[in-house]
Amino acid sequence: MPEQPVIVFDVNETLMNLETLRPTFDRIFNDPAAMRLWFANLITYSEALTLSGCYVPFTDIGGAVLRMLAATRDITITDTDAAELTDRFATMSPHPEVPAALRRLRSHGFRLFTLTDNTLEISGRQLEHAGVIDVFERRFSVDETVRRHKPAQEAYHSVAAALALDPGDICLVACHVWDTVGAQSAGWQAALILREGNAPLDVGPQPTYIGKDLNEVTDQLIDKHGSAGGDRN
Repeated sequence: MPEQPVIVFDVNETLMNLETLRPTFDRIFNDPAAMRLWFANLITYSEALTLSGCYVPFTDIGGAVLRMLAATRDITITDTDAAELTDRFATMSPHPEVPAALRRLRSHGFRLFTLTDNTLEISGRQLEHAGVIDVFERRFSVDETVRRHKPAQEAYHSVAAALALDPGDICLVACHVWDTVGAQSAGWQAALILREGNAPLDVGPQPTYIGKDLNEVTDQLIDKHGSAGGDRN
């Protein structure tokens, strides 16, 4: 096994702050719970479609779930509403500690990648807007490869194959247990960030690292694996 694992990041909520979306949901639904309910259903239906053998791009699922949630409340979603949500989703702000923590990992020799259910176009806009796209060696999207949403094992296997690495040489960093479980089921290591509304699950595989934010996970990775290869910035 290499001295350092290759680090693969989930993007939505792990690196980007979902609270950026709240003004759109507050305006449409006037309900503080609507945004989190929408995101939970987005994940649920992306997984349900995948298990059913039906691939739909993540953004399309997001729009459909928005209309479904609105229909349960007799609210009509306009094209303008949908476009506003897509734009906010593509330009979410990073969590405050993320840019510096990513660069600290790079400076200690870690190779950084992303794996997302989003299209590469959307994830590219997100990371460009956050000012961190340059720290990643490569970005992976299920839309470009297996067309099966995480946590399907094929999503993780495709990254390991593309990088010609053994699964155990890769560590996923995510704030969702469903994602860490998926990565670990594919043989990866995993780090769980405890973003708002996310906590460990005491059944199934347990994360290799747990931290309240990316700084804490970064500290643990550096403490365990040290530096290799000098500053990459």
